[in-house]
Amino acid sequence: MPDTGTVDVSPQKDAAELVQEIAEDATSGASERMLIALDIDGTVLLEDETLSPGIVDAVADAHAAGHEVMLATGRSWSGTQHIQQLLEIEPEYVVCSNGAVVLKRETDAAGTSSYVRFHTETFDPRTVLELLRTHLPDAHFMVELEDGVRLYTESMHNWNLSEAREVAFEELAQHPVSRVVVVAPDHSEEDFLALVSDIGLNQVSYAIGWTAWLDIAPMGVDKGTALEMVRGWLGVPSERVIVFGDGRNDMGMFAWALSNGGRAVAMGQGPQEVRDAAGERTTSVTEGGVAAVLRTL
Repeated sequence: MPDTGTVDVSPQKDAAELVQEIAEDATSGASERMLIALDIDGTVLLEDETLSPGIVDAVADAHAAGHEVMLATGRSWSGTQHIQQLLEIEPEYVVCSNGAVVLKRETDAAGTSSYVRFHTETFDPRTVLELLRTHLPDAHFMVELEDGVRLYTESMHNWNLSEAREVAFEELAQHPVSRVVVVAPDHSEEDFLALVSDIGLNQVSYAIGWTAWLDIAPMGVDKGTALEMVRGWLGVPSERVIVFGDGRNDMGMFAWALSNGGRAVAMGQGPQEVRDAAGERTTSVTEGGVAAVLRTL
């Protein structure tokens, strides 16, 4: 660089090369941005609804480094937004309902941010509801409509029922839905897995939740299909993706990330098949597994 107050004049060729180097450095810096997608339950949140140790500071550091940190969850938006507030993030997009719903952040003239449903996948739930009721007559059912309203047959003590109303079973199937949730309190996770195998539930995508419930989404839809859309909208290279999860509903996004050169990290307490599906494993949610990995980025 020239001394202060002086100007060096370079030949045109050298100047052009210098400009190109500066442009390449800027492009290289931009490409370092990562898309970091976090599951909620069992990944950033413990079963008692408290946050995993160190997660807020680790997420803040990742955000300060220029990375996009977002949530990809089986929860509906009403059960997700307060977790974003706890994490102190406002990502551009949020993936809910196991990939069937993508919300986008909008900012009004006053600078206030809110989220709107940007992309929603739906299916006709009639056949699957009747099939499940035949095999689980005492189960609790819930569906999420295209506009986010949820209908349920009987309340569960741990369900967030904002924007929800109780209806007769027959009303659940009157409109296209983005998801069906089935909970049978007297059945185990192994029972659900056996049921799925026995009834051949192959016309929709399904996942067994960590609290032993069956969550059903439109065919071919999972967190990975939604995250691929988000990745494209954000312009993040495929290899600059890292996803974290602990459950069977995270295996789709694990496969998506790994197949495109990204990273997939399973929580230490997850089922063996989930850990096997990931490219990496961290410690459990109670030990701050996500924070440990984020600190290495």
